[in-house]
Amino acid sequence: MDKLKHRGPDWSGLHQHGDCYLAHQRLAIVDPASGDQPLFNEDKSVVVTVNGEIYNHEELRKQLPNHKFRTGSDCDVIAHLYEEHGENFVDMLDGIFSFVLLDTRDNSYIVARDAIGVTSLYIGWGLDGSVWISSEMKGLNDDCEHFEVFPPGHLYSSRESGFRRWYNPPWFSQAIPSAPYDPLALRHAFEKAVIKRLMTDVPFGVLLSGGLDSSLVASITSRYLATTKAAEQWGSKLHSFCVGLEGSPDLKAGKEVADYLGTVHHEFQYTVQDGLDAIEDVIYHVETYDVTTIRASTPMFLMSRKIKSLGVKWVISGEGSDEIFGGYLYFHKAPNKEEFHQETCRKIKALHQYDCQRANKSTFAWGLEARVPFLDKEFINVAMNIDPEHKMIKRDEGRIEKWVLRRAFDDEEHPYLPKHILYRQKEQFSDGVGYGWIDGLKAHAAKHNSASLTVPGGPSVACSTAKAIEWDAAWSKNLDPSGRAALGVHISDYDNQNNQVNKTVEFEKIIPTEAPLGVAIQG
Repeated sequence: MDKLKHRGPDWSGLHQHGDCYLAHQRLAIVDPASGDQPLFNEDKSVVVTVNGEIYNHEELRKQLPNHKFRTGSDCDVIAHLYEEHGENFVDMLDGIFSFVLLDTRDNSYIVARDAIGVTSLYIGWGLDGSVWISSEMKGLNDDCEHFEVFPPGHLYSSRESGFRRWYNPPWFSQAIPSAPYDPLALRHAFEKAVIKRLMTDVPFGVLLSGGLDSSLVASITSRYLATTKAAEQWGSKLHSFCVGLEGSPDLKAGKEVADYLGTVHHEFQYTVQDGLDAIEDVIYHVETYDVTTIRASTPMFLMSRKIKSLGVKWVISGEGSDEIFGGYLYFHKAPNKEEFHQETCRKIKALHQYDCQRANKSTFAWGLEARVPFLDKEFINVAMNIDPEHKMIKRDEGRIEKWVLRRAFDDEEHPYLPKHILYRQKEQFSDGVGYGWIDGLKAHAAKHNSASLTVPGGPSVACSTAKAIEWDAAWSKNLDPSGRAALGVHISDYDNQNNQVNKTVEFEKIIPTEAPLGVAIQG
């Protein structure tokens, strides 16, 4: 438990039944006074420990009129749903979660993880046949002979001694969707996803980089905050947070959006040296050596510490949009709508290994929770049902990446954002915080022995899957997974900031001269 105290510094709970132990470190957000875990049913025969949020818990309580709830915690419904429906209730939960449920009547247990894998979860096995569950790998490595990622959207049952998938959305099928693009339906689905996440009894805020995704989240939150219980915490004024090197694109754009929305804005500047000093801690907490994950996690890790010091316990973030809408710059090269859609499916299914891991662990390192409305189950179903022809980037029609999302919120009468922000081109998070961050990290790494000397490696392209590398032969030679290198679309900004002419020559070696540039639509 000591190794996971950073995730839940508010309360430590432990329950033992025979040779079964359930331990919990709590970050108190809903019902902080009485929602301590583990949680129980009426006679305490069913015990649950949960990491996450159940956004539809009030609706579920109404479906359980014959049950008595001990707390106001959103997670209190799980034990009672199990009593009513057995193991087949997980799909009823709308939220992000990882939980273990013990039925003491027969010593059986189930373990489940949310649909996309927003919350982290691992499973391991000891030499004595014991089964171990933990939110982080560091909780397992002393006791397990083998441990692995618990797959998102799955349930593990001790009765069956195996996994089964509980999440089977329509977009898992091989069929290419053909539904027409309905901007209002997409807009309303995302607004609903944001609003349902404003469930809190403690102060919160939004991460605001000034890019499309975080700006839309901030705009919707600001617009509806006064109508929710969340306004009781810090009032109807939304607090926003941004991190970057001095003069970075995100700091500039974030402040502009904050001024437009009227948020209480907090800027956090860091230096390259601050980032380098934090690398060891970032790797320890995020538990990966993946290049793009670590360099994007570092500024988020530093920002999370500052945010927590202000008394904030959770934030809303914009992860997931690029995977759903093909927002990464390499999607310019998708040869057809079938390949485009299949790549978005692959990306969403792999999110738990990368952006979800970053958002969850770099924030929870400081006892801060990140909520991600783009990964709402209902919203994903709406967005992934759109004919991918509408999502494709088409320069001749003035359609840049994520055009369907931009168009959905392009409201002339009641604008959500200024036009130039609404149509701001994609910026990788690790670039947006300041182009010098990646260069500083590369220079630092070059002075040390590289893992590539001992570990087999291969070519990489920004945030893509191996299949997408086939879209352009030149990418197989690209060893820099940064988004600015995928298509060269940010080279001019990069050169202007660094004032280094030789950078252009360096990038020309790996960027095809015919690489398409993004087209910005002017208001």
